[in-house]
Amino acid sequence: MGRMHSQGKGISGSALPYRRRPPTWLKVTAREVVDQVIKLAKKGLTPSQIGVILRDSHGVGQVKAVTGNHILRILKHAGLAP
Repeated sequence: MGRMHSQGKGISGSALPYRRRPPTWLKVTAREVVDQVIKLAKKGLTPSQIGVILRDSHGVGQVKAVTGNHILRILKHAGLAP
């Protein structure tokens, strides 16, 4: 089976890194990330939008690697789940 909109027939794609701890160059603590998630949720952003902002603006590739919880679980714990 080939791809619908390209010439490729491979199955390669992106994969999450196996290491489940934050990178050594990341200087943001877990508490700061949780506070940032809650602040963005209060502005009315969805979990996926929060993840994109944290990735692009703050250098946090995976929130779960830093905090140990997914964004949605952080929001549920704070009572801000969509």
